Amino acid sequence: MTVAPVGPGFSTTVEALRLREWQLGPGQPTLVMDQFSAEDFHLIVDDRADVHVSSKDGRFYLGWFPLGRPGTDGEGWKIAVTGTAKVRGYHMSFDTETPADIVAAAVARVLETSRRVRQPSAHE
Repeated sequence: MTVAPVGPGFSTTVEALRLREWQLGPGQPTLVMDQFSAEDFHLIVDDRADVHVSSKDGRFYLGWFPLGRPGTDGEGWKIAVTGTAKVRGYHMSFDTETPADIVAAAVARVLETSRRVRQPSAHE
């Protein structure tokens, strides 16, 4: 299919533009939340229906703010990992319209990079 120019310009084809469909819209937040077990994480739903997840050790935090995080310009998701005395932590945010699939992938990768700290036994 050739697109004819309306005025000065050029003509092209849809194929040449390599048009794509992109996933849009917030999607299903359960794709994110289903990654957390009660064994390793605390989950709190507050009075605004925002959801907060933290690791039992308190170093990982995920917040889901369906109507936007108070005090921000449309922040819908917040992920934070607290650093140590020697290495700084990090955080990332996604807006309310970021597809949950994208946030779920980021969360999955953060969780994959974590590991349990081995506790010394009483005999060591």
